[in-house]
Amino acid sequence: MLEVKESKYGRGVFATRDIQKGELLDASPIIVVPHEEYKYLKKTVLSNYVFWWGKNDKARAVALGYGSLFNHSYTPNAKYKFKRKNDTINFYAYTDIKAGEEILVNYNGDPDDQSPLWFEVL
Repeated sequence: MLEVKESKYGRGVFATRDIQKGELLDASPIIVVPHEEYKYLKKTVLSNYVFWWGKNDKARAVALGYGSLFNHSYTPNAKYKFKRKNDTINFYAYTDIKAGEEILVNYNGDPDDQSPLWFEVL
């Protein structure tokens, strides 16, 4: 249902078939990076691919699978939900997605949140 290929943002995740709104796209297992270890991680390229995690969002999570490869959009066609009990981040279709379309999430978490990010949005 998903594949990674080149996009205008570098690499991105694309649909290989039509996907219906609400459909589970990926349940990405995560590796939790404790707050006290993040100072090491932020010196690496992986710091660009983490999610805030844990109590008071002090820890970080590196999503495996497709999870850290979804690109950002302020008009996303997918959304994500933290499943802390399972240590996964689940990605769902926010709209119907056509085969060949890039799957995009709003990095702010809420698909409607227009808050600025830590990088310039294309």
